[in-house]
Amino acid sequence: MLIHDTLTQAFGSIKTQPLRVSLIILAMSIGVASVTVLVALGESARNYIVQEFEALGTHLVIVLPGRTETVGGHPPIMGETPRDLTLDDAEALFRSHYIAAVAPVSVGSAPVSVRGQALEREANILGSTHALQRVRRLTMAQGHFLPDMDVKRAQQVCVIGQTIREELFPRGPAIGQWLRIHDRRFRVIGVLSTEGQSIGVGFDEIVIVPVASAQALFDTQGLFRVLVEAKSKPAMYKAVDDIREIIKARHEGEDDVTIITQDSVVQTFDKILTALTLTVAGIAGISLAVAGVLVMNVMLVSVTQRTSEIGLLRALGATKSQLQRLFLTEAALLSLAGAVLGVVVGQLILFVLQMLYPAFPFIFPNWALAAALAVSLATGLIFGVLPARKAAKMDPVSALAKR
Repeated sequence: MLIHDTLTQAFGSIKTQPLRVSLIILAMSIGVASVTVLVALGESARNYIVQEFEALGTHLVIVLPGRTETVGGHPPIMGETPRDLTLDDAEALFRSHYIAAVAPVSVGSAPVSVRGQALEREANILGSTHALQRVRRLTMAQGHFLPDMDVKRAQQVCVIGQTIREELFPRGPAIGQWLRIHDRRFRVIGVLSTEGQSIGVGFDEIVIVPVASAQALFDTQGLFRVLVEAKSKPAMYKAVDDIREIIKARHEGEDDVTIITQDSVVQTFDKILTALTLTVAGIAGISLAVAGVLVMNVMLVSVTQRTSEIGLLRALGATKSQLQRLFLTEAALLSLAGAVLGVVVGQLILFVLQMLYPAFPFIFPNWALAAALAVSLATGLIFGVLPARKAAKMDPVSALAKR
């Protein structure tokens, strides 16, 4: 039997059992579609998180007040710390030759309003410097960003997000207008481009003021964090060592800051989400095993019903290996048909999800497509071995007599 003969015989046998074939293909397609969708969701989530952190800037280092160990394994967000980070601490970081930019950050919340309007809304106020635009890769829709000036100068200017502009200045230009933040007035000098959400920070609903002005507004000398941009990726790790030594020297020998590199955060999330993707794919793979059992059961029934055909093939000289190859080919064809249908169904589901959630980038990696086809084919072959061996072991005379 040539390969062409084997394929012709296999296709002929498949056509004679349309209902059973349909059940096998359906079961296999459900398994493959489940794996496809879950792997795509996991991979999409991983890429989304990685891109979000990469969008924070290039070679980013985040310095937070307080040691990780002092707060039970998590860097402090609010509340007291052993020692605050100050503007002097941030300025001192320029002693390192590996640092390209430093952006101190102070945050708070306050009511904002425009004179002559009844509307007043709560907004997040972010105090920083001219360097924030470079470090966070912010783009301007109108005007310009905070001026490059002495960080300790409390100038009354601000940059606003798109949502703030639309709500407080709906009928006219925002540039040059006065915006009241709590009990102080700030002149609007710029409007950010639509940034959306970035790691929980909504730049469209934010007001950016000079860091000294923010500290005066919220009556604090401490910084929320310091964003540092290293000159290059190799320099980033050297910059971390320099930052730690500089702060330690300024804080009386106390190592009381937490330093987070952009790469470490990305790698951590990447590992977690990759493991999660593989886990859910393994769970979905159980449905492929169920489909494989169905393949085996149907093929065993097929062997029993085709006893006389097997006997005739043996009488005509077909060897045991040729019979095994014939039944394994049938199992492989059924598995591949189910896999192809499953991939198509999975892609349709992902297309619908993309239409429902356009902001989330759904992707289906090529390696997952190849893996789905390979696993489904392997499942069909593995569970097709027993029926194939049973057919090959039949005695020709007994098979012709249907015994």
